[in-house]
Amino acid sequence: MLFDSHIELLLEAAVSLVNELTDGERQGRPYAAPAGEELLTAAAAALPVRAQARVPERLPGESAAYLFRAAQVMRGVFEAMAADRPDDAAAAVNRLLRDTGARPQLDRVDGEPWQVHFHGSSDTYGVGWSAGCATALALAVGSELAGRLGVCGAPHCDRVYVDASRNSARRFCSAPCQSRVKAAVFRARRGVRSGEKT
Repeated sequence: MLFDSHIELLLEAAVSLVNELTDGERQGRPYAAPAGEELLTAAAAALPVRAQARVPERLPGESAAYLFRAAQVMRGVFEAMAADRPDDAAAAVNRLLRDTGARPQLDRVDGEPWQVHFHGSSDTYGVGWSAGCATALALAVGSELAGRLGVCGAPHCDRVYVDASRNSARRFCSAPCQSRVKAAVFRARRGVRSGEKT
């Protein structure tokens, strides 16, 4: 395990929020982030499954809009780290920390032990989750694990990930993207071999 379980959950949330709430490309196709009424459900669904019991099926509009805006800034953190621009990543994280008013505090959920949470200056879902994600990204960017934040290396995909592999070798957001690239390499090699025979 690279991060403790709570930070791992918050990094998972950051990845999911960026991947679900930002425009771009996904697995070879254009991807448009949800808007309007769809955003209310999509923002709630983007939060990690482990946290779903405490999240409503639809977020209030203000919280969904806040998460949408925070996801745009979080995307910049992943893109900056993938492009080896840690100063830009740190600036984006600091912006999120300031905007959310993130601060550590101990909270207890019924039936669970005390946990460090990073709620912002408001207890809305949008600010609370954004503050937690900002803190988790700060802990990643400010450590030797900064290189674990990445953007998919497959063509026509810009979804993000956190590399939790032992050897820090992950390059893709998902198994389908990895398979697409492997299949393209295989077809290219096969085409070269066919061309050599003729």
